Amino acid sequence: MNAEVLSIGSELMAGRIADTNAAFLSEQLQSLGFDVTRHTAVGDRRADIRAAIKEIAARADLVLVTGGLGPTRDDPTRECFAAACGVELVEDPESTRRIREMFAARQAPLPASNLGQAYFPRGGEAIRNSTGTAAGFAVRLGRCRFFCMPGVPSEMKVMFRESVEPQLRSAAGRATLVRSLHIFGLGESTVGERLFDLMAEDHNPQVATQVHEGVITLRLTATDSGEAAARRRLDETEAQVRALIGNAIFGADETVTLQAAVAALLGRTGLKVAFAESCTGGELSARLTDVPGISAFLLESVVTYSNESKIRRLGVPAETIERDGAVSAATAEAMARGMRATSGADVALSVTGIAGPDGGTAAKPVGLVYMALADAAGARVEEARFRGTRQQIKDRAAKSGLNMLRLYLEGNTA
Repeated sequence: MNAEVLSIGSELMAGRIADTNAAFLSEQLQSLGFDVTRHTAVGDRRADIRAAIKEIAARADLVLVTGGLGPTRDDPTRECFAAACGVELVEDPESTRRIREMFAARQAPLPASNLGQAYFPRGGEAIRNSTGTAAGFAVRLGRCRFFCMPGVPSEMKVMFRESVEPQLRSAAGRATLVRSLHIFGLGESTVGERLFDLMAEDHNPQVATQVHEGVITLRLTATDSGEAAARRRLDETEAQVRALIGNAIFGADETVTLQAAVAALLGRTGLKVAFAESCTGGELSARLTDVPGISAFLLESVVTYSNESKIRRLGVPAETIERDGAVSAATAEAMARGMRATSGADVALSVTGIAGPDGGTAAKPVGLVYMALADAAGARVEEARFRGTRQQIKDRAAKSGLNMLRLYLEGNTA
């Protein structure tokens, strides 16, 4: 079954709010096994809403609608659906009762306009709102079934979970399971080339990519007659993906950040870590300390931004900075070794680079970053070159440092 999402509200057209409802509902529909083909957004003009309803009804099997169910004149969803279906609005006594009870409980006067929220097109089905005054409703127009819900996200989500999702689950008639794999260190084009066959339009599970600030999320969506069969499809495809992508995959499903992956590995290895940061300005430690319980493994972090601080706090030889510069492989290595020696950590990570927008040269351009990792066996250094704004370079450097630590920790797990 193909499904669409219709969002109603002039505030969407004006750009005053983002349509987070459509994103939520699309994800839910896909997880239930529906093929989401379009999003449509219209303002509060009645002619536009009626036209959208009729156009969508001619092509879709199912539509989830949000918005326009408030008590004011610019909330015309009910009357537009009634007009499109050629019927009048009728009262749902249960919804009226609930509205009266809600205002009585607040000891607030009940405006007559709120009672209009208990009406829906004749022949439809009222959908209970357990958190607000606007009742939802379901109507059928031709082969298409519409579920209309409030635009307030908190109310919409509760109504969807309580009343709409159970009906959709039974209507889907099949099992759909979704699994996410998270990747860092490869470009989207490289991932797409390696997974070319798996990303074919008719492949089951469907494999799709989503990129956000350098992290690629692979969404695997398997559909079959039963849950066990769908899970087998997921397992088989995940194994193929892991064989093609390798250790660039740092997490699955809820492990969506590199710091979460690093924290889990620190827990498994029991190793203690410390950071020496320059261009990242504390972002490495800030991200890792977002993970609860990390105090058991993170001993120390210092931002040695100036050359003097690198020399005084970390023991970086002055001649190293003079000869090679603060942004160099030699300085990064000395920073990591000095941090490990002074902190007592099992492993220390350092980052130094040029975040820009100024300070770059032909030999050392903006975006040049060196990362070093030191342990009892010695130290190793990696060079990276990033593009973008100052904040983007800092973000990529912090993520790359965490990824370097992740790969090291994976090599030290049993």
